[in-house]
Amino acid sequence: MRSKTIAITLLCLFITNITIASACTTAIVSAKGTPDGQPILWKHRDAGNFDNKIIFDDKGKFSYLGLINSNDAAAKEVWAGVNEVGFAIMNAASYNINIGDTTKAKDQEGLFMKRALQSCSSLDEFEAILVETNSKRGIEANFGVIDAQGGAAYYETGNHSFVKLDVNDPAIAPFGYLVRTNFSSTGSKDKGYGYIRYQSAEHLFHQEAAQNSISPQFIFQEVDRSLYHSLTNIRLDARPWPDSKDEDYFVSFRDYINRYSSTASFIVQGVKPGEDVKTSVAWTLLGFPPCAVAIPLWVAAGENLPAVITAKDSANAELCDKALELKHHCFPVSRGSGNDYLNLAKLINHERNGYMQQIRPLEEEVISKTGDVIGELRKNGFDKQRVIVLYRWIDNFIRERYLKIE
Repeated sequence: MRSKTIAITLLCLFITNITIASACTTAIVSAKGTPDGQPILWKHRDAGNFDNKIIFDDKGKFSYLGLINSNDAAAKEVWAGVNEVGFAIMNAASYNINIGDTTKAKDQEGLFMKRALQSCSSLDEFEAILVETNSKRGIEANFGVIDAQGGAAYYETGNHSFVKLDVNDPAIAPFGYLVRTNFSSTGSKDKGYGYIRYQSAEHLFHQEAAQNSISPQFIFQEVDRSLYHSLTNIRLDARPWPDSKDEDYFVSFRDYINRYSSTASFIVQGVKPGEDVKTSVAWTLLGFPPCAVAIPLWVAAGENLPAVITAKDSANAELCDKALELKHHCFPVSRGSGNDYLNLAKLINHERNGYMQQIRPLEEEVISKTGDVIGELRKNGFDKQRVIVLYRWIDNFIRERYLKIE
C-alpha cells in the first residue's frame, strides 16, 4: 500500500511540474485599447524547453515569422507568430475545458498554429478551421488572434467545441483588452491554473489602459519583466534594493508573471484597416525575459533575420544562450525546490548593475533606432533594405554590448 501511495504522489508531482512548465500569460489589445489604433497580441511563454529561436517560413500559402523550440529542426510546431497578410496567433494552454474528456489526441496546439499561420488571412478563415476540426483536435487552449481587418479575439478551444470572445465587443472587453492565462472563462469554474498571474497582468494592463498608453514597449519592459505579485501585493522592484555584493539575497519566486519556466515573449503590433500590412512589426525576447533584449521583426523582410535570434538546424539562438547564462546566476540553487527562489540582487540592486538595470539602457537604444525606422516605413512605404540595415546594426550592437554583460 505504501509503495502505491508513493507512486501516486510522484505521479502528481510529475503532472504538476508539466503543468507549471506549460503555462503562459497572454493578452490581446484591440484598436480601441491603444493610442495609435493598432491592435497588439502578446504571449509570455512558459515551457519546459528553454531554448527558443525565431524562424521565417515560406513553405505554405503565406510566409510567416514564428517562435519555435530550437531543437525542432523541421519547425513542426509554432508557439506564436505572424504572417505576411497580418494574421497573428498565439496560445495559452488551458486546463479547465477538456475535464473528463477521454480523447486520446493531445498537445496539438503547436501544429495547429503553424497550419493557421500558413493558411489564414482573417479571423473568419481561422474559425473555419476550428469548425472543420471540431471533435478531432487534441487541443485545450486559449488561442489569441488578430488580423489586418481589425479583428481581435480569443478562442477558448477544447477538443469538441470553441467559444469566441471578441475583444472589439465592449461588453466583453470594456477597456479594449483581454488577458488570459491557463484557465478559460467558459471552462469549469475554479479549475485550471494561473489565476494569480492573471490578476497581476490584469492589474498592470488596467493601469496602463486608464492612461490610454498600452504599447509593445510597455508590455516587454513593464509586464514581461514584472516583479509584482497580485496575491501578496509584493513588489520585488520596490526600494530599498539589495546590495549587489549580497550573494544570498533570495526571495520566493512563485506565481509571478515571470518564473523559472519563462522562456520567451512574442509581441505583434498590427496595422489599422487600410494600412500597409508590411509595416506590421513584431518584437521578441528570447531565453528569459528579465535577462533578454527586445528585438524588432518584420515578416516582409523575409529570411534576413537578425542573426542573434535565429540559428540553423537544432542550434539555439545566440541571444537566447546569453539570456539563459544570466538566468542561471539568478537561480543558482538547482537541487530540490531551488528553482522557486530568485537571487534578486542579480536582477536589480542598489549599485544599479543588476541585469535588468544593465539591459534597460541598451534596449532603449534598440527602441530608439527601431522607432526611427518604423516612422520611415509608415511615411514612405516598406523598405526591405532599410530593415536589413537595422538588423545588421542590431547584430553588431548585441554582440558588442549585450553579450559582454557579466
